[in-house]
Amino acid sequence: MIKPIEGYSKLSKEQKIDWLTNNYTSDPEAAKALLKRYWNTAKDVQQLHDEFIENTVTNYYLPLGIAPNFLINERLYAIPMAIEESSVVAAASKAAKFWLDKGGFKTEILGTEKIGQVHFMYRGNKDHLSAFFEKVKPKLLSDTSSITKNMEKRGGGINSIELRDKTNALDNYYQLHCTFETLDAMGANFINSCLEQFAKTFKVEAQSYSLFTEEEKAIEIVMSILSNYVPNCLVRAEVSCPVTKLKEGNTEASKEFAEKMVQAVNIAKVEPHRAVTHNKGIMNGVDAVVLATGNDFRAVEAGIHAYAAKDGSYSSLTHATIENGVFKFWIELPMALGTIGGLTSLHPLVKLAMEILGNPSAKELMQLVAVAGLAQNFAAVRSLVTTGIQEGHMKMHLLNILNQLGATEDEKNTLTHHFKKHSATHSAIVDAFEKLRRTK
Repeated sequence: MIKPIEGYSKLSKEQKIDWLTNNYTSDPEAAKALLKRYWNTAKDVQQLHDEFIENTVTNYYLPLGIAPNFLINERLYAIPMAIEESSVVAAASKAAKFWLDKGGFKTEILGTEKIGQVHFMYRGNKDHLSAFFEKVKPKLLSDTSSITKNMEKRGGGINSIELRDKTNALDNYYQLHCTFETLDAMGANFINSCLEQFAKTFKVEAQSYSLFTEEEKAIEIVMSILSNYVPNCLVRAEVSCPVTKLKEGNTEASKEFAEKMVQAVNIAKVEPHRAVTHNKGIMNGVDAVVLATGNDFRAVEAGIHAYAAKDGSYSSLTHATIENGVFKFWIELPMALGTIGGLTSLHPLVKLAMEILGNPSAKELMQLVAVAGLAQNFAAVRSLVTTGIQEGHMKMHLLNILNQLGATEDEKNTLTHHFKKHSATHSAIVDAFEKLRRTK
């Protein structure tokens, strides 16, 4: 029986691996060899990886691909994407090429406001609390001056602090709702440091406020934390062209295609079951670029999905219209990204990805990420309303299946050539593989 371990974090990496493999694997030596196989041979790089998180035993690699030919605001980009799913990079590249001679992608930043909150409980007169907040607000700002001075020099800082009464949702619950500008930093540490100082000042000053009773002075600070829902840190990306250009030389086919695209998006707007899968496809593109550039894809994902439900029902993040013979397809996404600090200045491949993108500012990176999401969604919906999603996806998935079957390089080449002309379902791939083996 395995016993709990004390002080695992204090063990050396070798000791951690020994304990792990001896207790939790059937072949400890093989497991150790596998873990060590994925260590980086450059010691300095491996040390960096070991220090990113705690209790590291190896590295977990994802493929880093490039989607070329993205024309964005008249500039050509090759976009790095880190993802494990077949066909994502191919689909994004295909969409980029499709729009390359149709004006490309246009983007704009609609806002860069980030949010943090101090959540607290107060049992007392609401007017007393409002008067206290107005009195203490200047001190909240002055007490954070040492935290904000460098950010303010660069043009950022605290935008606003509001007292919000949330007692209709939860008895005695109030919050300080605060907004920030953090420029090229994602800003989590900056925001959380400000919030914790707000909370400390708020509680201390309450003890000496003359209008408060003893009960009212006992403000209970529950927590102080940034929000990953940033509906006013918003980016828009779009593509458009005359309907007749959607399928060159075939007006009727172009019209039918455009109408189906609009209908497909409209279905995702009203049907949550479809909207979830629709938006998941968008996140294939978004997350892949966010991850490749060393940003927090979980935070981005959570905020974007919350935004998709902002009107009371989970809905499509993309929109499509046909007006005056012009097809337009666009997206608006909230996201807080950074291009300085964190992994962006530490991870060698993140630094390379940033260089490939032209070392973008946070605003520029927001636009590139939104384009990747829009391109991915266009490619997916285009496939759905024309050939169906499986034809292209399975051909991209072909090598994964052949690797699972243990195919040799010669067998992979033969079957890849075969499925250029045949439907690549899973069963068809297995049948063709077995037939090839039998003939040998």
